[in-house]
Amino acid sequence: MKKLPYRRALQLAAGIFLLYFIVIFIHGWLSDWQPSDEPTPLTLTQSSPNPVVTDSVLRFVVWNVGFGGLGAESDFFFDDEGMWYSGSSMTRAPKDLVEKNLQGALDFLKTTQADFFLLQEVDVQAKRSHHLRQYDAYVQALPNFAATFAANYQCDRVPIPLLEPWNAYGDVLSGLGTFSRFQPSQSIRYQLPGKYPMPDRMFQLDRCLAVHHFPIENGKELIVINLHNAAYDPGDKIKAIQLPYLRDLALAEYAKGNYVVLGGDWNQCPPHFRFDAFMPGKAQGFVQGNIPPDFFPEDWIFAYDPTLPTNRKTRDPYEKGKTFETLIDFFLVSPNVQVKSVKGVNQEFRFSDHQPVWLEVELR
Repeated sequence: MKKLPYRRALQLAAGIFLLYFIVIFIHGWLSDWQPSDEPTPLTLTQSSPNPVVTDSVLRFVVWNVGFGGLGAESDFFFDDEGMWYSGSSMTRAPKDLVEKNLQGALDFLKTTQADFFLLQEVDVQAKRSHHLRQYDAYVQALPNFAATFAANYQCDRVPIPLLEPWNAYGDVLSGLGTFSRFQPSQSIRYQLPGKYPMPDRMFQLDRCLAVHHFPIENGKELIVINLHNAAYDPGDKIKAIQLPYLRDLALAEYAKGNYVVLGGDWNQCPPHFRFDAFMPGKAQGFVQGNIPPDFFPEDWIFAYDPTLPTNRKTRDPYEKGKTFETLIDFFLVSPNVQVKSVKGVNQEFRFSDHQPVWLEVELR
């Protein structure tokens, strides 16, 4: 008789646990954002007074700003304990750190000479960044730059860590922010193919491309593609579906006689680049794949700075020489675009788990 209440308590606990997961997945299923698979026009948030590209030499920056929450002081639970619990890692950085990281990004944008800024993980509003209006702040920091936002992460409530409902990741609206000194004639969101397995799919990013067309004086167009390919993708199975789509789109624009520049967070290393080049033999269990060397025609150029890492892993706060670093942020340009200079910007990962890459090209 004494064991009955104990059994009932266990049954009650198991029932509550099961009901909790049922509610999570029903809510996730019903509220899951389903972006269109068809190309979707993007609305200009801000316009540029320059309707035509008149310069032959142009400067670009790519930077995954890490939603303001992954500066040097931060670690991230998903890279540590995974989706079940946070352990000793942060679900979100304290607000003062997010404000510090955002200010660092704003200072960089204001002081860097570039015609195009291609940013990833830009929060419009999200619990993980304390609902600071980051995209609006970037727009204000770049007056007279045309600005677009392409959503790739929209969720009413991300419930992870699953065993810490009081500490849930929460609501997210985030994506790609593209800023240009010239006015695009078209800006289009392309949904990338490839999906995560259920139930992860309901709470993961819906990866996309932000493709911008800029008229040039010679009658051609400059096509600028802001990208952020799949992460947490063992064996690069999803990226193997995304890359052909990306390649076909870029090659089709080049076949029209246009100039094409792609840049962003590829979540892969360039062809032939050793993923542990900055820490040989000290990968700490991390693995980073490469873009296959024959995937793009050989006259297309991958532009990156091999001397500086662009990404650090967030299992722990950043410590130079201890934290694993690699290179996954870079550019790809069509054969009619000459790379004049490319360099990584060493910020010692103060403001993000990624570092900016600056590129100067000449349209031939």
